[in-house]
Amino acid sequence: MVSNRSESVFKSLRLTLALSVFLYAGTTWQVAAGAADEQVTGGGGASTASLQRLIDRYCVTCHNEELNTASLRLDNVDVGHVTENGALWEKAIHKLRTGEMPPADRPQPSRGARKALLSHLVTTLDDAAAESPNPGRPAVHRLNRSEYANAIRDLLALEIDSHDYLPTDGADFGFDNIADSLNVSPMLLERYMMAASKISRQAIVDMGIRPSTKIYKAPKALLQFERMGEEFSFGSRGGIAARHHFPLDGEYVIKVDFESPNSNHARDQYQRSEALERLDIRMDGTRIDVFNIEKPKSDRWDYNKNGFADDKPVDDEDLADWRGARTVEARFQAKAGTHTIIATFLKKTLAYEGIRPRHYPAFYTFSSLRNSEPGVIEIQISGPYNATGLGEENPSRQKIFICYPTNAEEELECATEILSNLARHAYRRPVTAGDMDAILTFYALGRSEGDFEDGIQFALERILVSPSFLFRVEADPLEHAPGEAFYLSDLELASRLSFFLWSSIPDDELLDLAEQGRLKDPAVLERQVQRMLADSRSKSLVENFATQWLYLRNMEAVTPDVNIFPDFDDNLREAMRRETELFFASQLKEDRSIAELLSANYTYLNERLAKHYGIPGISGSHFRRVELEDRNRGGLMGQASIWTVTSYATRTSPVKRGKWILENLLGSPPPPPPGGVPPLPEPSKETEGMTMRQLFEQHRKDPLCASCHVKMDPLGFALENFDAIGKWRTHSAFGLELDTLGTMPDGTLLDGPAGLRDVLMGNGEEFTRTVVQKLLIYALGRGVEYYDQPAIRGIMRNAAADDHRWSSVIMEIVKSTPFQMRRAS
Repeated sequence: MVSNRSESVFKSLRLTLALSVFLYAGTTWQVAAGAADEQVTGGGGASTASLQRLIDRYCVTCHNEELNTASLRLDNVDVGHVTENGALWEKAIHKLRTGEMPPADRPQPSRGARKALLSHLVTTLDDAAAESPNPGRPAVHRLNRSEYANAIRDLLALEIDSHDYLPTDGADFGFDNIADSLNVSPMLLERYMMAASKISRQAIVDMGIRPSTKIYKAPKALLQFERMGEEFSFGSRGGIAARHHFPLDGEYVIKVDFESPNSNHARDQYQRSEALERLDIRMDGTRIDVFNIEKPKSDRWDYNKNGFADDKPVDDEDLADWRGARTVEARFQAKAGTHTIIATFLKKTLAYEGIRPRHYPAFYTFSSLRNSEPGVIEIQISGPYNATGLGEENPSRQKIFICYPTNAEEELECATEILSNLARHAYRRPVTAGDMDAILTFYALGRSEGDFEDGIQFALERILVSPSFLFRVEADPLEHAPGEAFYLSDLELASRLSFFLWSSIPDDELLDLAEQGRLKDPAVLERQVQRMLADSRSKSLVENFATQWLYLRNMEAVTPDVNIFPDFDDNLREAMRRETELFFASQLKEDRSIAELLSANYTYLNERLAKHYGIPGISGSHFRRVELEDRNRGGLMGQASIWTVTSYATRTSPVKRGKWILENLLGSPPPPPPGGVPPLPEPSKETEGMTMRQLFEQHRKDPLCASCHVKMDPLGFALENFDAIGKWRTHSAFGLELDTLGTMPDGTLLDGPAGLRDVLMGNGEEFTRTVVQKLLIYALGRGVEYYDQPAIRGIMRNAAADDHRWSSVIMEIVKSTPFQMRRAS
């Protein structure tokens, strides 16, 4: 065993990482033209001359050298040479397709003429892309924090909390896996060094490991009056569940801090039982211990059948016993590995359990229930003490030690087998002689200061700081000229595929197929995509793609004003997020059409969220699928999580909600606001009596604001029935009746959430296209450029035959040019 590693060894690792990172571094169309119509004709469609006249008539009048509207000129481009200005024409395609141009108050070409121009532009650009593909050139891609944790899990069968090891990643285009945003700094290199040391020791384990303590805290605003989740046993109430890694077989100590109930509620308000509280502690469902928790010793805290007496504690000691935190402690045996520890109270028959109208008066708020029952504050797990073994069934050791030497002569051969296996999976490719020379050098350094396992641990530490593990680097083959597009190797494709669908490294089956050169076979590739989507690791599409696209990660930072929204707590926060995650996961698992994200008439609710929505008949903390009769709650558009993260702490924000819809559902984000524009005044006595709509109408009088607000505001106002925490309302905070009617620039009428939902569903192709584009960004780890638009159109066309189901869209992304190819530097 290595007791004190030499400073030279640390320098070797640091220098290796720093240097390596540095090196990686027949149709006729009618056109309305004032009083007369112009025929736009051509052999198989419109002629370029007639299309040029169309552009001159409807576009150049604003986009010319003199006016230069939106810094765009069309008077100096030729529609007969579209490919010379691909970026410009792709913008024009988007504006024409969505009806944003020409503006609604300007003369409009006929529908047929618009279609003819679109057809010409799309066909020309798509044909050029097929003949000369431009897949882009991805940057060197560092594993983000989530990918790092998943890779450790799959490489070493070790669950880690990446927040303990690595800082937050940068994000761009709405995602934190964008290569250009995943920077590397000296501080990050040091964090990787420390992470590699801790993780390698945790995975290998040695009998001399010192006891340590890990603390798991309950959120302060968590109400603990019901069963807290799926992992908690039936008949439980409140508490904390923690996934804890036990390094060795041995003794461990758990301390549970809990809070005594607050008794300052009015008489007769809550019904209580005089029975003792029972605190139950379990590991993987098996009881460790159960404690009888007596009520506070003070005889001044008096129960009766109607509730609390009015007696109060009389001194500090009495007060601490009456309201303070208390602790219980248990010592128990645990096997090495990761286990679920739960500390919870057992349910009492006569205590109020959950949210039941028969138990509560009509005037209660959730904030008034806090501390009315005892709750777990935190649990501390310490150990190991009196260790008895490394753990015969320790999954990490089983993953690492695929052989074990019986004598000194066998050590090097066995070490080579172990380390080559680990490096192959960590580097996502076969290892080279150069790889093994470096790894075995570190093995020898570790072995010289300890035993065989110390050598393996030190070599594993070297693997975990290798750029081949931390970075996804796609090298240019020598035979390709600069700028030439070429297909990825099978191994590079395997990595792209696994990080797209699993946010992790390829497994054995995927790696074997790639090494055999069989992964590019279309039938083999399709079977692998289907297999990977069916694997539990595909939940990363929910955890990483959906939670970022839909802003669910922002729920953690949401802080509604407690004076305005007193019934918002962590239970509701978690229920909101969980509803959307379960809904999205069901859409993936059932392989629904992407459009059903809007049109679905079901959701997932527990009692807490159902009461928030005003839906009766749902009891308990368990989430279950619920068919919805209220059209305002259907699909994503009815889920409180989305409208909570797009609100302010004190009020709704039609602008934030409208912007969110334009950007995330319709793919038409508004430009950044101009400088010097004053903010909207907050509701106050000065603005009392004015609706939010009236405040915005004043704001929009500035011409600089009007151009964007005319698109955002109608969308946001249609959602005003949802307050700042997604609860249904018909009147504003000042008692004014809400007006949810609105008109889009093209004349489309909106009336409330259901009306907005209908409009978005009617524009389902744009919604699906936006989701496809977001998913492609996530899959590639870069923003999409104008030259990616032909690929997006191809994905849309090919997946349309299967109603744009998730599996079809994902398969078409995997088969697309930007996913399978790249351009040489």
